[in-house]
Amino acid sequence: MSGAGPRALRILGIDPGLRVTGFGLIEKSGNRLAYLASGCIRTAAGDSLPVRLGTIHAGLRELVDRHRPDQTAVEIVFVNVNPQSTLRLGQARGAAISALVASGLGVAEYTALQVKQAVVGNGHADKRQVQHMVRRLLSLSADPGPDAADALACAIAHAHGGQGLGGVASCGLRVRNGRLIVGK
Repeated sequence: MSGAGPRALRILGIDPGLRVTGFGLIEKSGNRLAYLASGCIRTAAGDSLPVRLGTIHAGLRELVDRHRPDQTAVEIVFVNVNPQSTLRLGQARGAAISALVASGLGVAEYTALQVKQAVVGNGHADKRQVQHMVRRLLSLSADPGPDAADALACAIAHAHGGQGLGGVASCGLRVRNGRLIVGK
């Protein structure tokens, strides 16, 4: 019996932010991970909140159309200092998730602690440690920027077998009253 082996899996990681949303695309083939693309979607601080959210949504839809990922992973972000910042960050995250789901993709969600534990081995690692380990794991010639590194780390955490915190289903699965419902 011969075959080409399992098909490579493209995973898009997202580090949501209102000012900067990082993205990182990797490919998993067996146990091997390969870097495909990374960068940031930036919004203009002077634009209204709806325009900024639209920029994030449109940017991610374009990325999905261009790169055709099979799976996505989004970091769950927490900000406790300023309630207004927390609300805006949550809205940016919502824009990112809605863009992915509207593109027909499921979304796995990971806390920063889960991502850092999977990539660095320490849930309390700093940004430099995450950047360095992403560079090593993907055999990059330099450390990626912090937002792209966080997004790549999220994709790596997902590739390492994580299933996230109850991924957002796009295939007719729902939770109602704590029970999984299959179908529409």
